[in-house]
Amino acid sequence: MKNITERHQLILQELKKNGSVSIPELSDLMQVSGVTIRKDLKILEDKNLLFRTHGGGSINNPYAIERPINEKEFINADEKQRIAKSALDLIGQNDSIMIGSGTTVYELARCLSPEKTITVITPAVRVTLELSNRKNVEVLQLGGLIRPNSSSVAGSYAEYILENISCAVLFIGVDGIDLDFGFSISNLTEAGLNQKMIKTAQSVAVLADHTKFGKRGIGKICDIDQVQYVVTDNKIPKDMVRSLEERGIKVMIA
Repeated sequence: MKNITERHQLILQELKKNGSVSIPELSDLMQVSGVTIRKDLKILEDKNLLFRTHGGGSINNPYAIERPINEKEFINADEKQRIAKSALDLIGQNDSIMIGSGTTVYELARCLSPEKTITVITPAVRVTLELSNRKNVEVLQLGGLIRPNSSSVAGSYAEYILENISCAVLFIGVDGIDLDFGFSISNLTEAGLNQKMIKTAQSVAVLADHTKFGKRGIGKICDIDQVQYVVTDNKIPKDMVRSLEERGIKVMIA
């Protein structure tokens, strides 16, 4: 049996080689209990040598960081535009949709050009401004206090309006997609409104580029099985596509 120093060296070697490690694999490799491995990972995390994840460890930070919207819109811009154009197929003949906040779903608003009248419900001021004079589009802007980082409203006023509203499809952006934790965002204030929007919609489509997978935001908005569609780009890991489809989610790759 390896001593603690040898175990830590081996864990760091496996991390350097693979980018991540799992507790069962390390336990089998070193012939020690999962409890021992968890303690080792905790010590190494306290030394800032790795990040603990659900069931293991990683060299990459799994927690999403909130960035201002004017900064986020330049990150993976091409992927976001392709994702938005692919998501248009989900609107179909529906006469009402909801568009959440975030740069990827904002691209959906920019692409929207319906042939017949459609109502768009949104908490996002940028979406409202984009669509306010768009042909065949009626906009219902949710009310509330506007958050500067996202240019979106949040709070009880917006949630109250949603009490008496239903829509066909909700298009929503997230900061993290984790198979165990679910879908999450990096701001607790907006998490409650997102949860309410999900309950209001008949179906939910998450628009997210490949960098959101394996991440966790501080505010969970729903479990994996509460979403019907995930629209993403072609850099998504194949095993993630398979795992989502096994959970009953249709994955659309732009």
